[in-house]
Amino acid sequence: MIRLFFVLTGILLAVGGGVSILAYLNLLTTGYHFTMYLAFLVNRIELYLFLAGVALTIGALMFPSSRKRRRPPK
Repeated sequence: MIRLFFVLTGILLAVGGGVSILAYLNLLTTGYHFTMYLAFLVNRIELYLFLAGVALTIGALMFPSSRKRRRPPK
């Protein structure tokens, strides 16, 4: 159950950060160069929310649960 919580929280953070990063792509149409765009993103919290959400989701899905399964008796 706790893994489900981490997966959903990670997805929400990644979606929130990703949507903002995509919205900031409009800066390229106003004359910003791509390097200026990247420098702008480094100073924004949305980039770190996106990265934390992706890491949280991958971590929750990749690591096995600590609960051990019982083997059926023979």
